[in-house]
Amino acid sequence: MPTDCESCKKKHRAEEERRALVNRLSRIEGQVRGIKSMVENDAYCTDMLTQVSAAQAALSAFAKEILGTHIKTCVAEGVRSGDESVIDELVLTIQKLMK
Repeated sequence: MPTDCESCKKKHRAEEERRALVNRLSRIEGQVRGIKSMVENDAYCTDMLTQVSAAQAALSAFAKEILGTHIKTCVAEGVRSGDESVIDELVLTIQKLMK
């Protein structure tokens, strides 16, 4: 039975893509744990800020990867099938990313 629930949508990913995304997130998670450790060990402020910047850049790169894949697959498939609501959804998503 179809539903309007946004959180119910799913995206099938090839195992290789899923593994690459999880690996990227694991590295980012490690960066964040490193920053936490720096706080716990009274690291110098600029050293922590450098690591925060690196973690933010890694998350941004992750988001760009997901967005690119989303446009090439989900959005393109939606438009091809006549579902132009995917364009509105994409615009809202990009607006959220740009906050």
